This record gives sequence, structure tokens and C-alpha cells, in this order.
Amino acid sequence: MTEEPPDYSKEEKISGLIDQVSAYIEQYHRGSVELVAIDGNIVKVRLGGACEGCPLLPATLQGWVAGTLRQFFPDVKVIAVD
Repeated sequence: MTEEPPDYSKEEKISGLIDQVSAYIEQYHRGSVELVAIDGNIVKVRLGGACEGCPLLPATLQGWVAGTLRQFFPDVKVIAVD
């Protein structure tokens, strides 16, 4: 008998992806990404650590965070909140 993989919700999958991106950003850039809320197809995140005030924050948000999520969920929009 083959064991079925867990059936994670969309929210759980998005949270896991954000955790993975944040781990990379923390390790290599001393920044962080925190999931704040998911409202339909809008994913709200907070960037912290070295990301605060960094001129590359928009690129990090759209390139790494949104880009990673859109690979799996093409319909999501990622926005940064305070």
C-alpha cells in the first residue's frame, strides 16, 4: 500500500514557500520575509532585517518573493505591508 502525500491547503503551501525564501534571504542577506495575510489572491508580506530601507527591497519583493510564488500560483499578487 502506497502512502498518500499530505494534502496541504493553498495557504499552507504559500506559507511554506515564503518560509523557504525567507531562510535564504536571512542566511545570505540578513533580511527576512514574514507572511502577514492571504486575502484571496493577494499575499501580504512584511520584509524586515536588512531589507528595511534597502534600495533593492522592490527587487527582492517582486523578484524573489513574488517570482517564487508565481511559479506555483500564477494568479497571486504579492504586496509589502508595514
